Amino acid sequence: MSTDLKYLAFTAILTASLWIPYIACQVMTNGNLTPQNYVDPSPRKVPLWGMRANRAHLNAVETLAPFAVLVIVIHLAGKANATTAFWAIVFFWTRVVHAVVYWVGIPYVRTLSFTLGYIAVLGLFWELL
Repeated sequence: MSTDLKYLAFTAILTASLWIPYIACQVMTNGNLTPQNYVDPSPRKVPLWGMRANRAHLNAVETLAPFAVLVIVIHLAGKANATTAFWAIVFFWTRVVHAVVYWVGIPYVRTLSFTLGYIAVLGLFWELL
């Protein structure tokens, strides 16, 4: 398996796991779900860190698609190389940093990590061309 595909898998499992802090916050704040929660899907109130955890998860879901498409197309085109591996690694680690600093609420670092992740996507696209 290429490094690109390996880091796509790492990014997928990270993204798939980012719901856990939000749900943990929900349970810690509001207790377990009740039958009424299944009838009324309105979000229950949580502390700010829980709302940020939810947004970090949603943001990860939104950014996974372009990254995944590019890595898969690069793989299918036979264009995977050391540079595409570098950009895939950069993307994964910027997503890790983004999630953590989003949960904690660190300003500016979140924007920087998001921007670096976008640059990694652009780097993958450039290598595909």
